[in-house]
Amino acid sequence: MISDKMKKLVNNNSVIRQMFEEGKKLASIYGKENVYDFSLGNPSVPAPKEVNEAIKNIVDSEESISLHGYMSNSGYEDVREAIANSINQKFNTDFDENNIIMTVGAASGMNIVLKSILNPNEEVIVFAPYFVEYKNYVNNYDGKIVEVLCKESDFQPDLEEFEQKINKNTRAVIINSPNNPTGVVYSESTLKAISEILEKKQKELNITIFLISDEPYRELVYDDIEVPYVTKFYNNTFVVYSYSKSLSLPGERIGYVVVPNEMEDSKTVFEAVTIANRVLGSVNAPSIMQKVIKKCVNLKTDITEYKENRDLLYNELKKLNFECIYPQGAFYLFVKTPIDDKEFCEIAKKYNILVVPGSSFAGSGYVRISYCVSNEMIKRSLPAFRKLAEELFNKNFI
Repeated sequence: MISDKMKKLVNNNSVIRQMFEEGKKLASIYGKENVYDFSLGNPSVPAPKEVNEAIKNIVDSEESISLHGYMSNSGYEDVREAIANSINQKFNTDFDENNIIMTVGAASGMNIVLKSILNPNEEVIVFAPYFVEYKNYVNNYDGKIVEVLCKESDFQPDLEEFEQKINKNTRAVIINSPNNPTGVVYSESTLKAISEILEKKQKELNITIFLISDEPYRELVYDDIEVPYVTKFYNNTFVVYSYSKSLSLPGERIGYVVVPNEMEDSKTVFEAVTIANRVLGSVNAPSIMQKVIKKCVNLKTDITEYKENRDLLYNELKKLNFECIYPQGAFYLFVKTPIDDKEFCEIAKKYNILVVPGSSFAGSGYVRISYCVSNEMIKRSLPAFRKLAEELFNKNFI
């Protein structure tokens, strides 16, 4: 028999993945071109050509033993140094290789951080709505998720509730900006306020509280929006980053964790996170992809298509009476539903539209629509959205 923890996970398998499988099933019945799958955040824009060129050059030029061999659990020193230099140039920080740990994507990065800092029954605060897997990551180490709501008007965190929920058992706070599922970027004033509250509570309660900034969408922002670098505001901050979105490489599983020198007992923390990388089974990040990142560290995917998709889908849904905050980053619309969000998803399937219920993100009454799809698919889907709106609002749209 499987473990009790896994029984719960099996019984509550990811709705996002279920929708993805449903999409394949519908495509086999109606044809792929007649199914409008907005469920998965899988980048539709290809990786920069320099990435593929780097892979070929590395494989052709390096000796296989060194290319495919083990390295330090924290990753190649020269790769970490290159990343540190890139961050320093962008954000005026002062990192070096001893602040960077290479990881198997952001998911692994989150897990090795939580493994390093979290004791059983300690609490991790998240701002709802939030990425569904955070709850599982915290549960891996027998911690407890504490949800703090964001304000519906702008999806910035409710700071009064946040301060009230911090207690002696609070160990960490997870933020995600640009946010999945809302597309909102936390403002500098919000981040400063969060930091001030944490500083105050650390002193008041005589505890250490870590801030974990999960940043896979950092480079996916529109309209000249800036994403503040959080280590400038709060010393006990981890930055968890992935190249899955910025370079369209989700299947390659490559990212890093930043442990700043200003963090309390930073050298010991860095060592703990490095060892967690090993004992959780990752051992080290993929060698070829580390070397690719060194060559491509300052590249970004062209997000023009995502911006066009955002504007097209947002404007068309607004015409159909749907309510949605205008996303500043990532590639998601978080749309308010006139009925229960799960019921909405079931009705949408009648029109071959696949979206994810907001309740999967602790955001009931909304659905997440991923617009990292082809522009042509969005255009094809608009008549289906119109029919869906006509049924839901009992109104004809021309």
